[in-house]
Amino acid sequence: MIEKTLIILKPCTLQRGLIGEIIQRFERKGLKLAGLKMVQLDDVILSEHYAHLSNKPFFQRVKDSMMASPVVICCLEGVEAVQTVRALVGVTNGRLANPGTIRGDYSMSFQENIIHAADSVETANDEIKRFFKSEEIFDYKQVTFDYLYANDEFK
Repeated sequence: MIEKTLIILKPCTLQRGLIGEIIQRFERKGLKLAGLKMVQLDDVILSEHYAHLSNKPFFQRVKDSMMASPVVICCLEGVEAVQTVRALVGVTNGRLANPGTIRGDYSMSFQENIIHAADSVETANDEIKRFFKSEEIFDYKQVTFDYLYANDEFK
């Protein structure tokens, strides 16, 4: 089934000049870019986004890190996009992430781990609504679509 998911390329990614390289990995996999923007996150939206961490001692540190510079937010689309993105991203701790994953190739940190990726279809839907207006998500035919999937994989 075709899904949409959300990723946030963190300030460390912007500062290290890895934005294009990371997005390219998703495009080469065959995921369609449905939305893309650069924003400066603030405490209000981060408190909502990371509400599940609000009781953790590192909550403020995470928010501070995400406000250090702008971030790039992307909505990606594809068959089983959430699971596919999670596999490409790797485990949270970059030191433990497998080589070949984004975190395994570019991160040495648990926090400064390059990228946030939605962890479920439900979370992805909530996060897309949090970070994008409906008119910022684009629905278009990707000309390579018929060459990415078998004709019965996306129905």
